[in-house]
Amino acid sequence: MAMMTDTHAGATETRGFFARLADTIGERFTRYAAYRKTVSELSMLSDRELRDFGANRTMIRSLAYEQAYRSM
Repeated sequence: MAMMTDTHAGATETRGFFARLADTIGERFTRYAAYRKTVSELSMLSDRELRDFGANRTMIRSLAYEQAYRSM
């Protein structure tokens, strides 16, 4: 007796992989855009304004990174 297998299920799994990949790329782009925006906005502040909330210029990138990627 011959047995038949269904190979269509693999196509659904592949589509799921590409959908997850697209979601991951989109999420990374969104987080990086938030990082760049935060760096830009903090860079526009004066040294005095940065000191008002306890920061200095050398902390801008680390503060922006924390803000954009803190939920990871």
